[in-house]
Amino acid sequence: MSTADPYGARDHARAMAGTRVEAMPTVPAAAPDAPGPVVWEETIAPGGYASRRLARGSRLRLVDLHGDACASMLLFNAENPLERLNVADTLKVQWNGYLGAGKLLLSDMGRVMMTILEDGAGTHDAFCGASNEASNARRYGDGKNYGLHPNARDRFMLGVAKHGLGRKDVHPCINWFKGVRIEADGTTTPQVGPFEPGRALVLRAEMDLIAVLANCPHVLDPRPAYSATALRATAWRGDVTPEGDAARNATPEGLRAFLNTEDYYLR
Repeated sequence: MSTADPYGARDHARAMAGTRVEAMPTVPAAAPDAPGPVVWEETIAPGGYASRRLARGSRLRLVDLHGDACASMLLFNAENPLERLNVADTLKVQWNGYLGAGKLLLSDMGRVMMTILEDGAGTHDAFCGASNEASNARRYGDGKNYGLHPNARDRFMLGVAKHGLGRKDVHPCINWFKGVRIEADGTTTPQVGPFEPGRALVLRAEMDLIAVLANCPHVLDPRPAYSATALRATAWRGDVTPEGDAARNATPEGLRAFLNTEDYYLR
């Protein structure tokens, strides 16, 4: 079918209606395996990105479909995006450098933003941040946003722009599914796989959030090839965390973060 003129281009575009590929959003959102009303279902391509507003109480499931995804994440308070994920506080307030089930993601205002409900991976990174154009150019010979080897920081730029945010809002991120270990001598050892396909993570939104994801190779991935596979994101509505929740009450520091969030929503 020729696309050399507007009529041919129109006919070609219309002929594509209903075509599905692995990496694309499902609209309207639907996922038969979600335990609640689905608000987001999308498969993010290698080198791709996505962003979505999530209501308080929503659950977000991330799945490393083929064992080589790296889900770099930014979080913002949807009502006031000046408040955002603070990775340093997330670690130091919980006295732990490694994230897993039961751990909290904290904002720069001392509030809990998300809780990790389930972790079927165990390899995550809260130390190294996102790849950028220069780091990708050193590894792959190119790191341009629209080249063959896009970087996570520039993908974040596209994601935050959809919510009226810009370069100054791209803050330090967490990398899910790709881990690092800090050795006794301070050496940083990457854990980049590839891993078993299908590892999953479930998080609960404790605030109304903007979540931004980039699926690019980890900044310390030593492999010479640009290695990434598809990432699935599914979100569904859920109840706000009750007072008796185990993660809420697990530590004094965590409880304080929850109380700060609950106080915010009393207004």
